[in-house]
Amino acid sequence: MHAPVISSMHAPRLCVSALSGGGGKTLLSLGLARALCGRGMTIKPFKKGPDYIDAAWLGLAAGHAATNLDPFFLSPENVQRLFFSSLEYVRAPAGGEVLALLEGNRGLFDGLDVEGSCSTAELARTLSCPVLLSLNCTKMTRTAAALVQGMLNFEPGLQFCGLVLNQTGSVRHETILRRILETYTDVPVLGALPRLSENPLPERHMGIASSGHTLSEDAQRRLDSMADHIRQHLDLDAVLAAARAAPDIPVPETMVMPAGETRPEAGPHVLQTMVHDAQNPAGQGSALRPRIGYVRDAALWFYYEDNLQALEDAGAELICLSLVGHEDRTADAAIIWDNLDGLYLGGGFPEDCLPALSRSSRLAQLACLAAGGLPVYAECGGFMLLSRAIERDGNTWPMGGIFPVTTRFCSRPQGLGYVSGTVMAENPFFPTGLTLRGHEFHYSRCHWHGVPPQAAVHLERGQGMGPMDLTAGLMGDGLVRWRVWAAYTHIFAPAVPCWAPNFVAAARRFHQERQQ
Repeated sequence: MHAPVISSMHAPRLCVSALSGGGGKTLLSLGLARALCGRGMTIKPFKKGPDYIDAAWLGLAAGHAATNLDPFFLSPENVQRLFFSSLEYVRAPAGGEVLALLEGNRGLFDGLDVEGSCSTAELARTLSCPVLLSLNCTKMTRTAAALVQGMLNFEPGLQFCGLVLNQTGSVRHETILRRILETYTDVPVLGALPRLSENPLPERHMGIASSGHTLSEDAQRRLDSMADHIRQHLDLDAVLAAARAAPDIPVPETMVMPAGETRPEAGPHVLQTMVHDAQNPAGQGSALRPRIGYVRDAALWFYYEDNLQALEDAGAELICLSLVGHEDRTADAAIIWDNLDGLYLGGGFPEDCLPALSRSSRLAQLACLAAGGLPVYAECGGFMLLSRAIERDGNTWPMGGIFPVTTRFCSRPQGLGYVSGTVMAENPFFPTGLTLRGHEFHYSRCHWHGVPPQAAVHLERGQGMGPMDLTAGLMGDGLVRWRVWAAYTHIFAPAVPCWAPNFVAAARRFHQERQQ
């Protein structure tokens, strides 16, 4: 029995944005999520744009994995579908409600071009999401009103539900700002955050354990500190009222789930769960659900939960693995790796673990498995593990050696932003001719041993692995050997619906080949 079709849905929600990057929206979003959870609210976090670190922090603060929403990857209708389907999988205690908290990126109107396409403002309009604006007020008084007036009148179709004055210098400064904004604008001031003597958000890893899904004591303290800061200086009742006042929005019919049916949130998969079956591989279930491993440790932990969920939805059994953790040194680790049907190597910070990675016996085992036909999908840091070596600070660290390239670290980013290109090489994961969209962020560049091989993707946008074998001025990305795909490009599975089914089908074929 299916639930009746709902034409619209009341979903309390807020979009936290700012005038620019560094405008205080991350601290505000994290503190809000943590503080509202402390009041018994159920918070489902969302992060605009391609992002792993901020999204991981949001998930830790809210207690539910964050979902990335990005107009570059998804049409407005598919953004709405992903938003609602993500909310459907979060259940509040009896009598409670779920609040969707969306953190924007960069400035509210900053996009890909002059028209501001793919901006946070575009996403907020798509979801009819009220905007809570973080306003950095450093050394500013009356000009703040001019900036807010400009934001209010720049683009139609946005609902500004409140302002949070950030970096106020004193009680007097806050009082003057409140009077000015009440005089010249109609947007209520919902709080004012005094300037802090120390930034609670450290750089890069930002206090998260490098596996990306465990909460260190330091991160716990930082989140609690941010929540206390928000509780002291924001009117949380007014914030909740603004979120609850968000208008009802239509629900795509395809998102209505059968009564009582839920999909559990993707969570950490435990390596040891596979040991018994690996030692008894004749079980019938293994042929139906191919085992796809993914490395989540200090070196590699950049995975969209939507990508992992897509693999499970396509029929895979996911196995969480490690290359540098203590799990890799157990007696069962080699057995587990030898019984994989596929392997997913995400991105991360392999440069922080080069001695341990270079010593790992698992890289040689991986090379043998790949040569034997194991489907392997590697992104960015994962690709670097498959190169001959990684060079950093004058040192060279041997890696898996599957591809004739050494990756060299540079002081500046070598690829940053969205990627778009055409798949040219035959491979198990994507059809040739497909326009592949993704994103890249890497400080390394490729040094080829001999003539660069053919690029798997010809890029119209992005840097990828550089010129490779293409015509002058055109960049390429991606290498294919055996059933291995390796590229700097990260993909977002909801935007590439063929990836997960193709990956699982390749893993199932490999399993059947081994059985024969």
